Amino acid sequence: MTSNIRAVIFDMDGVLTDSEALINAAAIAMFKEKGLDVLPADFIPFVGAGEDRYVGGVAEKYHFPLDAAAGKQRTYEIYFELVPTQLEAFPGVHELVNACQKAGLRMAVASSADRVKVAVNLQKIGLPIEAWDAVVTGELVERKKPAPDIFLLAAQTLGVLPAECVVVEDASNGIQAAKAAGMRCVGVAHTLASESLQAADVVREKISNVKISDLAPDL
Repeated sequence: MTSNIRAVIFDMDGVLTDSEALINAAAIAMFKEKGLDVLPADFIPFVGAGEDRYVGGVAEKYHFPLDAAAGKQRTYEIYFELVPTQLEAFPGVHELVNACQKAGLRMAVASSADRVKVAVNLQKIGLPIEAWDAVVTGELVERKKPAPDIFLLAAQTLGVLPAECVVVEDASNGIQAAKAAGMRCVGVAHTLASESLQAADVVREKISNVKISDLAPDL
């Protein structure tokens, strides 16, 4: 797909922040409190789909009765205890954001996570909600990734067409959502192996390797 890209939409977890390992640890701890031992890999199919599905999908796998909303709430409580000392931005994030600003690109965050988690994460890495042209969170759409809804809403909020957007994603569900929205997509292999991201237009091993030309070839 080649078009005049006007906006960049960043996923958050696993793209801007190294939070995937933390939410994984928090969810494992939540299940352990409830008497179920689960594995880190159990969550992989649900990465990017929002925490309701993240914990709910694993509960379904084990046929374990879980109130998904309560399970998510407890997972967030554990997660927020880890953030102050363990959450960081990936190297290269601030540099890429600055490069996008200099290139005149509009920028949004679109995350399936709840706004409270998005706000905490972005504040911790020095890119708070007010630093973005738009921030779209999971509560604002009924259908989470791999449905395209969150990216389409981000484009609408930015005032651009879907074909004028490029998405930066780390998860298969997110890439599928971006392509379903008719958007260019750059995959970063922070969370999954690059082989799992081949549906993206461009795949880079890490966000520090992403260049403006990957995002907007016409610039």
